[in-house]
Amino acid sequence: MTSPALPFEEQGARWRTLLVVPVGCLVGIFVEAFLPGPVHWLAWGIAAVLVALVLAWQIAAARAHVSVYCDEWVLRQGTETIGIDTIAEVLPPASGYEEPDWWAARALGELPTVPRRRAGIGLRLSDGSTVQAWARDDDALRRVLDELVA
Repeated sequence: MTSPALPFEEQGARWRTLLVVPVGCLVGIFVEAFLPGPVHWLAWGIAAVLVALVLAWQIAAARAHVSVYCDEWVLRQGTETIGIDTIAEVLPPASGYEEPDWWAARALGELPTVPRRRAGIGLRLSDGSTVQAWARDDDALRRVLDELVA
């Protein structure tokens, strides 16, 4: 069997998303240049700075709270880190219409539930508790965890 691709890593968001702001403002300036009346340079500049600041704040929050990292020693979900040696079992995925028991378990990290656009993976810890790990590419994270826990 091949070894898992380690470390497994997903960033919550990418800084390159900020490029949307100047592109959007340039499109707005371009459209306004062909309309009757003046181009509102100051308004476009203020709008670009304010939107970029809000978007940067959201990206920083996503990178802190919705990132995933897993190597042979630790699994980090947002700001919570657990040791791989504390994972006793990777629970089977949901099949059919039945909800597995681990769907009601606490999600790792400080968020109250599994973040949007992520899927949960049930884990039984060595103390007997059940938690949910999560990732955008949950199949890849499940393969890595299966290999590490086995």
